[in-house]
Parts: sequence; C-alpha cells; structure tokens
Amino acid sequence: MPTLTMYQVDAFAERVFQGNPAAVLILKDWLADEVMQAIANENNLAETAFARPNGKGWDLRWFTPVHEVDFCGHATLATAHVLASEHNVAGDMAFATRVGELRVSRRQGAYQLDLPCFPPRPIDGEPMSMLQEMFSERLVASFRNFENLFVELADEQSVRSFVPDLLRIGAFHPLGLVVTARGQAQDFVSRYFVPGAGIPEDPVTGSIHATLVPYWSEKLGKTSLSAFQCSQRGGHLLCDLVGDRVQILGHASTFMKAEICLPE
Repeated sequence: MPTLTMYQVDAFAERVFQGNPAAVLILKDWLADEVMQAIANENNLAETAFARPNGKGWDLRWFTPVHEVDFCGHATLATAHVLASEHNVAGDMAFATRVGELRVSRRQGAYQLDLPCFPPRPIDGEPMSMLQEMFSERLVASFRNFENLFVELADEQSVRSFVPDLLRIGAFHPLGLVVTARGQAQDFVSRYFVPGAGIPEDPVTGSIHATLVPYWSEKLGKTSLSAFQCSQRGGHLLCDLVGDRVQILGHASTFMKAEICLPE
C-alpha cells in the first residue's frame, strides 16, 4: 500500500493549538486531482497543501474539504515551515501558484509571507443587495476582491459578536465573507466565513489580508499595520504594504507528523 508523509502545522501560531491548522504534503509530482481532493476531505481542515519542486522553487496547490482554491496564505506559511524544519530548505522560498508567485523568507525567528496585493473593488448587483439586507444599519462600508466580499462594521465588538447565518453566507458561494473593523489594541480586526467551501469560520487567514491591508492602509494613512483575526483560536499578523505586495509576518508550529496510506 503506497504511503506518504503528511504534516499538520498550526500557522500564525507561536505554539500548537493556536492559529490555523493546515496539512502539508511534499511530493515528487502531483497525485491525481481526485486523490488530493480525497485527502483534503479526509483531513477536514480548512486547507491541505500539496507542493512539488519545479527546478526554481516549488509549485503549490491548496484544497479545502470541498474543492481546490486559488489562494491561501496560512497553508503557504505552513508549507514553508515544513520545508525549512523537515526538509532543510534554507533561504528564501518561491511558490508558483494560481495567483502568481508567493515568496516566504525567515525574519526574526518567524516567517514573512510576500503576497500579491489585491486592492478592494466596488460591489454591485445581487451580492450588494444581499449584504444590505443581511447587515442593514450595521454596514459601514463594503468592497470585494476576486474571491471574497468584505464588510466593514462599526467597531471591534461588532466583529467579535457577529453571529453568522451560515446558510445565507453560503448563498454567496463561491465568494466568502469577511467582516472587519478598526481594532482597539490592533489597527484592525477581522473574521472570515466560507461555508460553501466547507469552512464555517477560518481561524486565521493570510489571503484576506492581501485586500484588508491596502484597504486599512488607505483608511488609516499608514503602511505598517497590526491585525488580529478574532476567531475562537485567533491570530496576530504584522502586515506591511510594499508597493503592489503585502508582507505578513507570522510564526508556525508543527503539531503532527503522520504516515498516510493510499489505496492501491
């Protein structure tokens, strides 16, 4: 029976049981898509990452329990951590993905993600009507990128106390929903819901900050920002807007190393 080594890493976490767990498999070449999807479904984590060498760096793909996704930050951080800690990959790492090149480097005992910036765009049509109905007077501002809708609420407490109607949010699929507000101890806070992808609430998300950082940078008039994703597990992110890139500093901790068995 074929076997593979799989790691589970808590990303954006200084120790295990914090941040966002992701599974990581380092492959010589891709498995069949249906096998990678089945592994992700079996894991039932927000993302399972698959990486293979491409001669210049690494090709990287991510699967939720339901389908492959175009962009994931926390599982990129988890993959870099596995390559550095388990495969002795030194120096900066480059990952070829559907959204372009993602880069990861070591900084101050942590990892710095270097992601493309996806500036906020206006929302129109049915999604806007649904958001206005869902949030009514609580909606301060709204915007979107290619994969998510974003709603700014009045304050941090409104974000923390938000009770998601996952059935209604699932109607936005394939778009997810981010709620955000100016923070008290941090520059801004957020939460993220993608029930249509099998992720009721994502604990800590790198990819949404590729849009939240340029949004809050313009609003607050600064390019270095501290962020907190206030899910139950929670996670701090130190972010910088550098031209058309967003850089995010975070830690990672390995929770599990396992041997998985594939069918013949």
